[in-house]
Amino acid sequence: MRTRHKPRVWLLAALALLTTRTFSAAKQELSSGDPSQLVSSAVKNEIAANGPSGTHFMFRNQRKTPHVNQTKLIVETREATAGLLVEVDGHPLTPQQREAEAARLQNYLRNPEELNRKRMQEKEDAGRTIRIVKALPSAFLYERDGTQQGSAGVGGPGDELVRLKFHPNPNYQPPSRVEQVLTGMTGHLLIDTRQDRIAEIDGTLEKEVGFGWGILGHLDRGGRFLVQQADVGNHHWEITHMELAFTGKILWLKKLNLHSSDSFSDFRVVAPDLTFSQGVALLEKEAAHNQSSAPNPKQGKVEGKQQSKAGMKQEAEQTICCNH
Repeated sequence: MRTRHKPRVWLLAALALLTTRTFSAAKQELSSGDPSQLVSSAVKNEIAANGPSGTHFMFRNQRKTPHVNQTKLIVETREATAGLLVEVDGHPLTPQQREAEAARLQNYLRNPEELNRKRMQEKEDAGRTIRIVKALPSAFLYERDGTQQGSAGVGGPGDELVRLKFHPNPNYQPPSRVEQVLTGMTGHLLIDTRQDRIAEIDGTLEKEVGFGWGILGHLDRGGRFLVQQADVGNHHWEITHMELAFTGKILWLKKLNLHSSDSFSDFRVVAPDLTFSQGVALLEKEAAHNQSSAPNPKQGKVEGKQQSKAGMKQEAEQTICCNH
């Protein structure tokens, strides 16, 4: 899983599907064995997919919060992830909003230190995500809970997904406050047994969880996160949907209230050596193309009025004819 563009939970990338008879037979035997081994195998693939040689994509991200409904175009580059806001509340940006977005991106291009700060932040977020993923096999105890088929947004379409319920492992000792959140979480995993990947993780806090010995803060009971990922083509896996709902406190006093829903779609492969500047140009070109191809609401109203007038005229002619 790659988190360069989605730093809150994990990173997604691509691995070629291994289809030799030996591997398939071994995996079939594994899927019928210990659930924790099934998780460990999938986690290894997720970590391997996070390598620097992972495929880069351009895609759309629609984010909804209690106060925001916006759509961005996002592209992964070799330097950092570039994003361009294209819609707010389902409407294209105003000229002032487009100018503000252009100025924000130009700030990264004119100030290398800002771009470097962004890159380092993404790297730190990715590191925390990898630590969470690595902890999954040992932080929880798992039990089977049936199967289901993969769909367009969860796993590989038609693949068998094994559902595993999990609850905290009482013997697990988190090595840092990053993994501390796992000690109070229950939920389920969906594992794609054909491609050996995690298709979904849904977790809910069953108790209040403190981090930093309670000095830095805590997360309230009932907090939940949902992450779904899928094969978006040629065995490349990416996050397709993510939900976060947490409340709590930071540094005793500051309240934490995080509620968001993100959907990711329209994945297209881009050059792996794309620079940030080239990525910005690509986003601007794509946004301009989308804007030019979008229907003109004013033109639609004019055409609607013309059609309405034509219909009224035809109806009047029919009425005159019939009355006559």
